Amino acid sequence: MARFQNTGQPDWDWWSRLWPTPGATLRKLGVESGESVAEVGCGSGYFALPAARIAESESVYAVDVDASLLDELDGRADRQGIDNVVPVHGDARNLTDVLPDSVSTLVVANTFHGVGDQSGLVEQAFRAIEPGGSLIIVNWHDRPRETTTVGTEPRGPPTALRTPPGETEDVVLSAAPFTLDRLVELPPYHYGLVFDR
Repeated sequence: MARFQNTGQPDWDWWSRLWPTPGATLRKLGVESGESVAEVGCGSGYFALPAARIAESESVYAVDVDASLLDELDGRADRQGIDNVVPVHGDARNLTDVLPDSVSTLVVANTFHGVGDQSGLVEQAFRAIEPGGSLIIVNWHDRPRETTTVGTEPRGPPTALRTPPGETEDVVLSAAPFTLDRLVELPPYHYGLVFDR
């Protein structure tokens, strides 16, 4: 199992400067209490852990190919008293095989740019999401990398991997029968697209 292109795990300090309130971001994108969630490419859980707090008693499946990051996530969940996050070691390109159940909401945050077969991932996502559920894609705006700084350093994927919202929308809608619900701006450098299944 290989990582998606250019989707390494930044440290938590880096994330916290870019996303100071990940729970509020997830709520803005429509993650709600009582819904099961899966996060694809969850890393060490920067979004999966707040999603688990929002979901309350429902499961949050944290999917990643890197077992060491899932171990880190599991440790953080224990220290924070979160018992509904379920680390899932597996390849997101085989979501229907690795997820134990279908979910209400599937989140792909900061990784879609690195997926070689985006259409294949979208098809898998469609099958993994319950009817009436949502696919949420958080992506970097298509700005030159040197203009997206955190601290004093350019961060994020190479400029060539960044796509505008319309292009991401086209990929999703051409791959599976989702409908676009809304575009959510996530300053300073990201957008979120919420699709209904």
